[in-house]
Amino acid sequence: MKNTLSRRNFVRSSALITSAFASKDAFALIQEHPSPSEASPVRLGLASYTFRNFNRAQMIGFVKQLNVFELNLKDVKDHLPSYMQQELSALADYAAARMKPHAAGTIYFEKDEDADIRSKFEYCKRAGIPVIVAGDPAPQTLPRIEKFVREYDIRFAIHNHGPEDKLWHSPLDVLKAVKSMDRRMGCCIDVGHTVRAGTDVVQAIREAGPRLFNVHMKDLTNFQDKESQVAVGDGIMPVPKIFEALIAISYKGFVDLEYEINADDPMPGVISSFAYMRGVLAGLVRTSRG
Repeated sequence: MKNTLSRRNFVRSSALITSAFASKDAFALIQEHPSPSEASPVRLGLASYTFRNFNRAQMIGFVKQLNVFELNLKDVKDHLPSYMQQELSALADYAAARMKPHAAGTIYFEKDEDADIRSKFEYCKRAGIPVIVAGDPAPQTLPRIEKFVREYDIRFAIHNHGPEDKLWHSPLDVLKAVKSMDRRMGCCIDVGHTVRAGTDVVQAIREAGPRLFNVHMKDLTNFQDKESQVAVGDGIMPVPKIFEALIAISYKGFVDLEYEINADDPMPGVISSFAYMRGVLAGLVRTSRG
C-alpha cells in the first residue's frame, strides 16, 4: 500500500470528521469505523497519558466516544493509582466501562532494590496487566528485574526516549542489553523517539521481532524536532510501512496512540489519528485479499 493511497483515505476521513462536527455528531466517523477486531492485522489501543490533564471519569468518557477499549494506563491523575484500594477502584470503573488494560506505563525503575521492583510488579499483577512499559532502568538493574519477570510472568518492555535519554536512545540499545536474557525482557518502541535517535523505525521493528511487546504511535513533521508532533497522518512518519513491518513479524501486542500535544483539547487530533490509522489498516486488509 502506497503512502499516497493512505493519505487519500485520510483526506476522505477528514471530510467525514468535518461533516460529523457540522451535524453535531463529532464521533460519527469513529462509530462507523470501529477499532480493529482480533481479525485485524494490527490492534490499536490508547495510552492514557494522552488525557493526562483529565481525570479518570473524563478519560473514560472520551475513550468510549473513540470506540477504543484497550488501554495502556499510567499513574497520572487518577488513571491507575499505585495505592491498592485506589487502584482497585479504578479497575472496577474500567470493568464497568468494558475497558481492559493491556499495559501500564511508563513506569520508572530508578532503584536496584527488590522491594521497589516488587511493588511495581504487584501493581501490574493486581490489574491483570501482562506488559510493563519501563522507563530508564539502569543496565546493572536488569538481572534483578529479570528475576521478577520470571516470578510474575509479566513482560518487561523498556521504552526508548530518543537522543535525550542517557541510557536508551533507540530500541537497538535495548535489544543489545536484553539479547541474552529471558524472552520476556524486551522493548516498547516509541516511533517518534526512535526516528529522532536516527534509527530506521521499520528496521528496528523487524530486528526486535518477538522481543517487541508494545508500540507508542505518534507523528512528526521533522525527525530532528521533538516539538514537531502532529496528529498521526499529518506528518512524515511511515505509518503504512510500520504496520506492514508489524504484520511481517506477526506482532501480537498493541499499537497505542500517545498524543502528547494539545493536552487541554486533545480530542480533534486523537480522532483524526485513529481515523488515519484505521484507514491505513483497512487498506492493508483489502490489499492482502487481492
